[in-house]
Order: sequence, then C-alpha cells, then structure tokens
Amino acid sequence: MESAQDIWLKALGELQTQVSRSNYNTWLRSTHGVSHEGSLFTVGTPSAFVAEWLTRRLCSLVKKTLTHVVGEETDVEFVVRDQARPQRRPQLASALADGGATVRSIPDTLNPRQTFDSFVVGGCNRLAFATALEVGENPANTFNPLYIYSDTGQGKTHLLHSIGNAARLGGRAVLYTTAERFTDEFVLAVKQKRVESFHSKFKTLAVLLFDDIQFLANKRQTQQCFYHIFDELHQAGCQVAITGDRHPREIQALNDKLRSRIESGMVAAIQPPDYEARLSFLESRAAESDVVIPADSLRLLAEEVRGNMRQLEGAIVYLTAQAKLTGGDICSQTVHTLLTGVNAKGDGKTIISAVSDAFDVSIEDLLGKKRDRKTALARHAAMYIMRARTNHSLAEIGRELGNRNHATILHGCNKFRLEMSSNPKIERAVARINAQLSREPDL
Repeated sequence: MESAQDIWLKALGELQTQVSRSNYNTWLRSTHGVSHEGSLFTVGTPSAFVAEWLTRRLCSLVKKTLTHVVGEETDVEFVVRDQARPQRRPQLASALADGGATVRSIPDTLNPRQTFDSFVVGGCNRLAFATALEVGENPANTFNPLYIYSDTGQGKTHLLHSIGNAARLGGRAVLYTTAERFTDEFVLAVKQKRVESFHSKFKTLAVLLFDDIQFLANKRQTQQCFYHIFDELHQAGCQVAITGDRHPREIQALNDKLRSRIESGMVAAIQPPDYEARLSFLESRAAESDVVIPADSLRLLAEEVRGNMRQLEGAIVYLTAQAKLTGGDICSQTVHTLLTGVNAKGDGKTIISAVSDAFDVSIEDLLGKKRDRKTALARHAAMYIMRARTNHSLAEIGRELGNRNHATILHGCNKFRLEMSSNPKIERAVARINAQLSREPDL
C-alpha cells in the first residue's frame, strides 16, 4: 500500500495545476500526508490558520483530487502537525547551541489574512506586488533589499505580511516589526544594558520585515543600531524588506549610510488607486462577503470614495453589517448614507462616544493615560474606526484622542487590526459601532 505521504505528493502534483502559484505556495506547499484510514485522509499543516483556510476555501477541491488519486470516494481533514519543520529550520539547533535567541522567542505578529491571494492587483501597485511576490517565493534571491513606499492605506503593509506568510510557509525564520516597536525595544534594551541580547535575536532570521521606516527619522542611535543589524543580515544572506511613506531620499534626517543601503536594492512605489483599481478592489472584497452588494452600488463607491484602500474596505464592512443588522437588501439609499459618513469631518467625538458605550469605558479614560487592557483595547478601537470612517490625518486623530502623537495612533490601529482579525467578538462589536454611527443624524 502507498503511504499517506506518497498519496499526498501525487495529489499535490494535481493541485498545483488547479490553483494559482501564490495559492499553492502559500497554503499547500508546506502540507504533508499524515494518515489514510478507510475513507478519511488526514493532511498535516504548519498552523491552525492554514488548517482553517484550507478547510474553508479548498476542502472540496482537495477531496475531489484525493478521490481521483485514490480511486474511491475520499474525505479529508486538516490538522496542525508539521513534522518536517525541524529539517527545514536547522538554524534553531545552532541558535540553542550558541546561546542566541531562537526563532520561537520572537513574537509572531504576522496577519494570516494578509496574503498575496487576498491582495488586489492593479496598475497602481503591479510592480510592488510582482517584486514582493518574487521576494516571498525566493527570499534573498533577486530583490534584496526591497523597499516599498506609498501614502497611508494603499497596501504596503499588506505586502509585507504577504511576504512573511509565504516565506514562513516555506520554512524560513521570519520577523515582522514596525519602526516604532523596534525603537521601543531598543530604548528599553539600552536602559537595561542588554543591547547585545536585543541585537542577537535577529541573528537567526532568514527574512526581516520592517514597516514604516520614516519613524526612525531624527533617532540617530536607533538608526545606527538598525543599520548594523540590516548590514549584518544582508551580508549573511537574509532577505530584508522595508516600507515607508515616501522615497528614501525624501525622508529627512535619515542616516546617509542607511539610505544608501536601502537604495542599493529594489525601490517600488504604490500609486493612489484610479477608478478601475478602486472598483476591482471593491469587487474583490464584496465577493468575499456573505451578502449581495449590487454592482451599481460598488461603482458608486468606486467613483465617490477616492481616499485609500482602507476607506474602501471600511465601506464594504459597513454595507455588510448594515445588511445583516437590518435584514434588508443594500440599496442606493444605504450607499448614500455611507458616503455621507465617509466624507464627514468633525465626527471624531461621535465615534469616541460610540466606542465608549460599546466597550464600557468612560470617555475620560479613553482620552486619558489609563493603560489597562480593557481601556487600551477600546482606545485602539477608537483609533481604528476614526481612521477608517473619517478623512482625519493620524495627527488629527491623535489630537481628538488626548493629544497623542501620530506614531502612537498608527501603532494602535495596526495592533487593533490584528486583534480584530483573530477575535470574531471584537469584529462584531466594530460592525455594530459602524452601523450605529451610520444612523447618527450628524453623519
């Protein structure tokens, strides 16, 4: 009898011709056959996220393929069991041997939903997507370093996470961090006199993903530290991918050596989306929703919402929530109500009030310095919703939320997005807040 792995390898050969290359590399390449008992075939995956995604998205195709390979009706289940990981990541053993930080000591902050398959490609981002895809599939082979820049909300962070998810499924040690988090950890390391320990946690990496490098401007010591880490990793064959809000030469107070090192690789821009790109993005997100959004509504949104992709995504979230809560169909009036809210200014106080009620946290605490988990979560929710629903800049949101700086707002939004992606309860709370806000008369 053939082993489960032999059967699965044959199935993978067929599946490779039936799904996109990025789909295969992201979700199937790292799987293996675990067992074949009766009519049930068990497939091992490296994480619960992969198992869940395969169960929801590719289960029927995999069952059909296995039935063809085995020659009889075969069911499939996906379990978390990555037997091949020790062989694919020998650097763990060496890290333990020399006392360095292991990959397991590095916090996992990759968003499993942000993959190449969920990224909508258009003329505005085609070059950035193509180079990121090449980096994800073949790290340190072609574009190293890779630098992607754009205005806020155009997808550069999504591409970083896509690179990380693809590389990690290929068995590589990956670390994603923001410039703000890197700075905070470095400052703490200096205070505690453990800079060498901080530096050592990067030594085992195969891929370093560094988001929003512009926040290192005017931080000379932190830039110097990052430059040395960057230089050592690059020379050791580690892939480095960085994002910023503008071209490196336009970031004032950036170390000349660091700027030169960044510009020695591939620099790719993401342009603001045109109408076709906005419509394509909306159609893609609408297809993932479990409610029907009419084509004319999507065209109207694409025409009127000309901000960033995050605003467009917020529009889909709102329409979906509205349809579920009211039980009615989406119509032109629903879209016009949404457009009024998207284009509204001065609704920050309304959002703060709604978040305060939903999370049972006082407005005084939201705007104050209290930092317990409940208050911090509510504050991050307010940051996230204000950024999605208004045209306010990060600085304006910061002023509304107790005179916080723009870096704090960006960090809070990113942290809440990750929290929401892994917690359906929080996601539902945001949907209810959005629906409530859209019924407010001043919106």
